Amino acid sequence: MASDADLIGRSLNGDVDAFVEVVVRHEAAVGSYLARRVGRDSAEDLLGEVWIAAFESRRSYDRSYDDARPWLYGVALNRLRRFWRSRPPEDLVEDVTELATGWDPWSAVDLGMDARAVLESALTRLKPEEREVLRLVAWEDLTAADAARTLGMPAGTARRLLSQARAALREAPGVSALLKERNSAKEKHR
Repeated sequence: MASDADLIGRSLNGDVDAFVEVVVRHEAAVGSYLARRVGRDSAEDLLGEVWIAAFESRRSYDRSYDDARPWLYGVALNRLRRFWRSRPPEDLVEDVTELATGWDPWSAVDLGMDARAVLESALTRLKPEEREVLRLVAWEDLTAADAARTLGMPAGTARRLLSQARAALREAPGVSALLKERNSAKEKHR
């Protein structure tokens, strides 16, 4: 199986189907990344823009990296930033917790509502760079080094920002009580 770097190289040499394979490999991940930030409807529109931008800028891809996903997240982040700048403030997504998938609040609605408020407050207190590194690592399952590639920063900076974000979340008002409460609720259901 060819690496993403090989496929991008082949696409640069005229093999259009090679880039289509990169799209097929990463479409779900990049689409989910966008949906978590702007909602499903806007993400569908942006996803097409991401693939066009990635195709047009594929010469800039550093082929020493086999996996193109962090690079594609960087392309997607640039499209997101352009999207956010073009929107009036009232159209921005205010509640990013609505965009997270896989969370089922029905088993403990009260606890879920409390958790949402506590986590939303804690996340808003993070610096934007800390929040973005944390999202890439926690939501997109990237390593700190890959998050650094996505954001165009040194790996050490991303590790520091991730560490700062985790520490700030642990110290945020209500988070430690929330974690204890969630853990005790899990123990009761075992």
